[in-house]
Amino acid sequence: MYRFIILAMLLGLGLIVEDKPQVEKPDTPPNIVLIFTDDQGYQDVGVFGSPNIKTPNLDQMAAEGLQLTSYYAAQAVCSASRAGILTGCYPNRIGIHNALGPDNTHGINASETTIAEMLKEKGYATAIYGKWHLGHHKQFLPTRHGFDEWFGIPYSNDMWPKHPQQGTIFNFPDLPLYENEKVIGILEDQSQLTTQITERSVDFIKRNKDKPFFLYVPHPQPHVPLFVSEKFKGKSERGLYGDVIMEIDWSVGQIMKALKDNGLEENTLVIFTSDNGPWLSYGNHAGSALPLREGKGTAWEGGQREPCIIKYPKKLAGGRVIDVPMMAIDLLPTLAELTQASLPKQTIDGKSVWKILTEEQDEPVQEAYFFYYRVNEMFGVRYGKWKLYFPHRYRTMDGQEPGKDGQPGEYRMVDLKEIELYDLESDISEVTNVAAQHPEVVAEIEKLANEMRYRLGDSLKNMKGSETREPGRIDE
Repeated sequence: MYRFIILAMLLGLGLIVEDKPQVEKPDTPPNIVLIFTDDQGYQDVGVFGSPNIKTPNLDQMAAEGLQLTSYYAAQAVCSASRAGILTGCYPNRIGIHNALGPDNTHGINASETTIAEMLKEKGYATAIYGKWHLGHHKQFLPTRHGFDEWFGIPYSNDMWPKHPQQGTIFNFPDLPLYENEKVIGILEDQSQLTTQITERSVDFIKRNKDKPFFLYVPHPQPHVPLFVSEKFKGKSERGLYGDVIMEIDWSVGQIMKALKDNGLEENTLVIFTSDNGPWLSYGNHAGSALPLREGKGTAWEGGQREPCIIKYPKKLAGGRVIDVPMMAIDLLPTLAELTQASLPKQTIDGKSVWKILTEEQDEPVQEAYFFYYRVNEMFGVRYGKWKLYFPHRYRTMDGQEPGKDGQPGEYRMVDLKEIELYDLESDISEVTNVAAQHPEVVAEIEKLANEMRYRLGDSLKNMKGSETREPGRIDE
């Protein structure tokens, strides 16, 4: 009898529920963390082949996630590359070329939609800690383009009075350090910047653990001048450059630990990559793109093929290497599919690679990828396993005396006079030109290139393009 009385009491208190259907809780939106380094070479991560730089956290991230071995930055230079990854557009579509500096009066147009703006529409908290480089005037700052918080610098860390060519080639003003839209200091010593960026990132994760967030961590390093904190100084066999990469690897570890400590590891998509290849003229202060050809500022593989690692335990089986070509412009639409966010109203160039990441598809989502440089010059095209280059002028350190200890060497300029074609499956270092043996491939790529030229133009052909948009200009 007592058993029935107790049962009745529990039912009355609602502690036992009978015959009520279970309502499944909808999926919690995934958090997104994008870690973006500056001028890091393809080889400069342990799992990508570095012989003398230890990156245990990135290696573990790759072991538990995806290692993308044919991922390309949007362009081989700072501002253009950032424009591409944040908007899903080829940078020349939206009028962002080269590397913007303190004298520039333009930046990202308010009409363009960034990943941060797209995700804010879905209720995401957003933050950027690090280098912006899409315009330093107030209307171009990240806080005007979807980010709730910003701590960092407005352009490259070498755009300051201590540049080795200050007074001869450049005349840079002081380098400001920003907190949101306020200058909170002038940088004289950058050795604590990686640590400060990391601490801000960890704090942001803790403060936003109960709601979805987008955390963008564009490290100013390992762009010259190289700076590292005391905790990593002298720790690498690769010298100061290796020390810097080791500290960035530590930063990745701190962010991953914060996600785990706050119960967010399973439902967070973490992406690690870089904006372009190594700045080879700086010699021992530059990274390595081996076995790829050339580096930053070129369309050769070493200029834009970058290390890329993705981890998302909830939906992506780990321990896989994916060699399908993809580009930074594909990130925004991929995140849109993942988060069910609306794509930008204006035309973008990227396409979602989600099905490639989940192994539902093993073919590229784009028929071809186009490699532009300078002001709208089409240098090359990736088409399946093929990479074709059009006649153009490029820079090389081949045969030149490299720079040392922060001083740059001098590039030699080379004129590529004929179309060249490489089979990247058998010739990743782009040694043997096979254009003469495959005229049908050359013809097919030329056809695709001409179609793109009509849309986005090509200064090498004196073509403007019908779909390009203007960047933002400072308010008069």
